[in-house]
Amino acid sequence: MQYRNDIRNIAIIAHVDHGKTTLVDELLGQCGVFRQNEAVAQRVMDRGDLERERGITILAKNTAVHYSGVKINIVDTPGHADFGGEVERIMMMVDGVLLLVDAFEGCMPQTRFVLKKALALGKKVLVVVNKIDRPGARPREVVDEVLDLFIELGAGEDQLEFPVVYASARDGYASLDPDAASACEEQPQGDMRPLLDAILREIEPPRGDPEQPLQLLISSLEYDDYVGRMGIGRVERGCLRQGSPLRASAYNAPEEARNVKVSRIYQFDGLKRVEVEQASVGDIVCVSGIEGIQIGQTLCDPESPEPLPFIAIDEPTITMRFLVNDSPFAGREGKYVTSRNLRDRLFKEVETNVSMRVEETGSTDAFKVSGRGELHLSILIETMRRQGYELAVSRPKVITKEIGGRLCEPMELLIIEAPEQYVGAVIEKLGPRRAVLENMGARDGGATHLEFKLPSRGLIGYRTEFLTDTNGNGIMNQVYAGYEPWKGDIPGRERGSIVAHEPGEATAYGLWNAQERGRLFIGPGTPVYEGMVCGECARAEDLVINVCKKKQLTNTRAAGSDEALRLTPPQSMSLEQCMEFLQDDELLEVTPKSLRLRKRELDKERRLKAASRR
Repeated sequence: MQYRNDIRNIAIIAHVDHGKTTLVDELLGQCGVFRQNEAVAQRVMDRGDLERERGITILAKNTAVHYSGVKINIVDTPGHADFGGEVERIMMMVDGVLLLVDAFEGCMPQTRFVLKKALALGKKVLVVVNKIDRPGARPREVVDEVLDLFIELGAGEDQLEFPVVYASARDGYASLDPDAASACEEQPQGDMRPLLDAILREIEPPRGDPEQPLQLLISSLEYDDYVGRMGIGRVERGCLRQGSPLRASAYNAPEEARNVKVSRIYQFDGLKRVEVEQASVGDIVCVSGIEGIQIGQTLCDPESPEPLPFIAIDEPTITMRFLVNDSPFAGREGKYVTSRNLRDRLFKEVETNVSMRVEETGSTDAFKVSGRGELHLSILIETMRRQGYELAVSRPKVITKEIGGRLCEPMELLIIEAPEQYVGAVIEKLGPRRAVLENMGARDGGATHLEFKLPSRGLIGYRTEFLTDTNGNGIMNQVYAGYEPWKGDIPGRERGSIVAHEPGEATAYGLWNAQERGRLFIGPGTPVYEGMVCGECARAEDLVINVCKKKQLTNTRAAGSDEALRLTPPQSMSLEQCMEFLQDDELLEVTPKSLRLRKRELDKERRLKAASRR
């Protein structure tokens, strides 16, 4: 075994919004990837439209910087628990991780999740306490919290001796001193060298024998319009040369091995891919020219095919049905509308999205899609509608299992930070959702920290209520906490829907009559069809109203009859809000231009007959 001291391979892992992407931006800037006068977008690693719009990382990204003669390969990972599959699979490519922890918030749900994965694989952990310049920062207490988390997760003695660096990624400095922010006048701004030095000192260089037969484990995929699908992985053993014959084999399916040839080899340098002739042990490379390459496959020497085992990815917990749109407006706004279009797109998704599952059902027009959470599935839906797909989706449901003869369901650890005056409302709403309060404490600034454990289904539809109850001042995060016995019934939506009576165009007069019965989702001039949901009823039952009704014209005039009708502005619903609103007998029609809530059975008489049979 030989060490390659000219390379370090690291992943940056953390809870959402603890500063991973900002830190990568700063490392790229200080290591000379950008020119001094170059205009660079914030969060340059978040290249997707949805990532920039929502301010979150969805896909893991590769980059590399050079420091003191060493190439540091960096993988920026998502922070949301719903995209945990991205974090799990890239662990195979790196030798160590930078665990970012907010100096104010401390350890959060996803901090626990990503650290557990890193410790299980024996990765070296370098703790970075970020945002030490934040008001109320408590870096020393946060380091104690991290140590407690290491102990709780069963870390070994050598892992408990973790190094710590204190940083402000926003202001671009790092230090080994937890009081660096208070000495800000003396702190040299724009100096991340203490962190870079710690990476070189603490993270073990890759090792392997370049003379042995090749092993390259594919951990991620990219797609290029010019060269097609490309596999990303690390050379574990041997040497990879351009054009040499190889054998692609999966550890769990060796009988499906086939002979292949790599046409091009790329390495990451800054934000670019650079073509190279060959790569050796420890190099993270991107290969093209292999048709049908899959995550988890190993590229081996044909004379010695020895595939490597791939990490087990946690199973999905939430499922939805994706259906061909059969509403009266079907085909008006979408480019891809058939069941074949829908099937091809969904099965293409699971090739790269390893934590998602797609299953065919008894109908050719419906598919069962399972993911880690509502956000995981909503990102897929939003991506598809932007690509021109038109479809309908059902209400999200949890995936149950039979364990030891008992029905079990997925659980979530829910962490809430809310102002003190809203705590009562939060606890009151979570009680009927089978939530158990496990921890509670005060934070600086009048905030209260709450920890609950509750069924995953108890969170469906709760986020909107939470924002309303806390006046938009609360923060909630959750992480998967395993399966436990079924906790009992949870009440669903307490109010019914306002349903359109007939097709046509909504009028101000018709909506004026409807708004007295609840809140509206549409405005005047909106095309509607029979069975379309136009609002939420104030009562528990559904209400069918003719929102297309026009005022009868007469030749008599009365005082006040011509006064303008005053309509309450309709509530604009996001994709996630629409998914949360759905009942079992409703669907969400998704097109590139519109989101429409509708009843599964559009005809009123048939709906009543179906309800009576239930």
